[in-house]
Amino acid sequence: MFRATLLLPLIVALPALAQDRQFQSRAQPQGQLDSSESIFAVMAAINVAGYDADADSPSNHDLRRQIREYLKAKDLKSVDALTRFVRAHRSRNPRADLSQYISYALTTNGPPDFSYRYASGAIPADVDALDGLTPLLIEFSREANIDELWKKVQPAYDAAIAQYQQPVAHAVLQANAYLRNDTAGYLGRRFQIFIDLLGAPNQVQTRSYVDDYFIVLTPVAKLGTKDLNTADLPIEEIRHMYLHYLLDALPLKYSETVDSKRGLGDYALGSPILEEQYKNDFVLLTTECLIKAVESRLDRKPALAEQAMREGFVMTPAFAERLMDYEKQEQSMRLFFRELVDGIDLKREEKRLDHIDFVSESAARRARTVTREVAKEPELTGVDKTLDEAEKAYTARDLPRAHEIYLRALRETDEKPLHAKAYYGLARIAVLERDPQKADELFRLALEQNPDSETKSWSLLYLGRLADSQGWRDEAVKHYEAALAVEGVPASVRAAAVKGLEEAPGKKKQ
Repeated sequence: MFRATLLLPLIVALPALAQDRQFQSRAQPQGQLDSSESIFAVMAAINVAGYDADADSPSNHDLRRQIREYLKAKDLKSVDALTRFVRAHRSRNPRADLSQYISYALTTNGPPDFSYRYASGAIPADVDALDGLTPLLIEFSREANIDELWKKVQPAYDAAIAQYQQPVAHAVLQANAYLRNDTAGYLGRRFQIFIDLLGAPNQVQTRSYVDDYFIVLTPVAKLGTKDLNTADLPIEEIRHMYLHYLLDALPLKYSETVDSKRGLGDYALGSPILEEQYKNDFVLLTTECLIKAVESRLDRKPALAEQAMREGFVMTPAFAERLMDYEKQEQSMRLFFRELVDGIDLKREEKRLDHIDFVSESAARRARTVTREVAKEPELTGVDKTLDEAEKAYTARDLPRAHEIYLRALRETDEKPLHAKAYYGLARIAVLERDPQKADELFRLALEQNPDSETKSWSLLYLGRLADSQGWRDEAVKHYEAALAVEGVPASVRAAAVKGLEEAPGKKKQ
């Protein structure tokens, strides 16, 4: 399925070997920069079937135009059904439109049978939503002779990969050296970067499935030309994902130590721009804060830690200061992590965070030679807009206003899934107002309204936490298990529910 064309030389000093269609074994070398026949086949199919996002952009690789013209000229019978499928599954957001097909390609073995690589419980929700695509792709790949076409386009992929090789190798080496990581990698885990020349340009798609970490890069301007330089490439994003690959497991492994600092997570609730997943999952917040602290040390920019704190990543300055001690000793981060967290002085950090001045928008990323083409979010209307306004008021902790707007949303529609979102918002307000009985009632009411999977799983998770806070452990366990059973449960909910099942904060009430 995946053809490994070039291996990062600092990771593996052996010559690259030709690959068969099967994904490489789980003991494979880490840090590979490859092309993927599965991604190519999926992207070729949707490009001829109506995926036109940024098709006229000058940042596209010329191969995209060539493939589109070649396949359209063949007048394939399979394209009609593919076109209907792509039209029926089109997202209002062009980025989300591409994202679902990237997810599908990464979770399947590609042509000829597009079988899934993971157990059914590990298939992401956006892939489940593409039910029915597989037989269409099987027929398209056979009719288009994708195997032969894939062989013919290899020179274009090889050239693109070559331009990424040196800067990516440097970023991986930099991270490995700082964390003193054994470059043999983690047994049973994979970090993989794929180049996709057929997607809309200037996108960095990141995924983590089970123990696999993926980055999929679409073209940037000048890719494939001699004018390209390192500043054009999204190396910061690649390094950030690689740091996740190296560090994600540590806060989970030392969860008790991390949990001793949980009180600092309350300060993050006041950030108007911090994503909800970080506010609800202290382990995720801890990991992201550590990664941002490492980045500030690697780039020798202390101001990055301060900026991250003001965006809601409140532990970043503490980690950045503790990293100075880490740098003076010889242990790897794997061995030093517990000491790193233990050394955080809660009183000192509480004093630092008591008067934190949160920013209202994230800092602009480092300017690049190429202007990134970011798709605008669709403009919200009606009750969707009302719910968005309520969520923003809740995030800014203007609870009276959020309460009023959520109630207005209930009056604006009769659609139960939207009612569920409103009741879920009102329930979270009750949690912050320390009214567990009211919160419990509202979360249960949300569950009665045919909620979407995200609202349903979060409501069940909150109910589990509320039950635990009252000492009703048996009931809490039922709610955590129910949250895990929700189809398409977000990764952050899954991690928090598993953690809830592993802990017993209170005794059962008699």
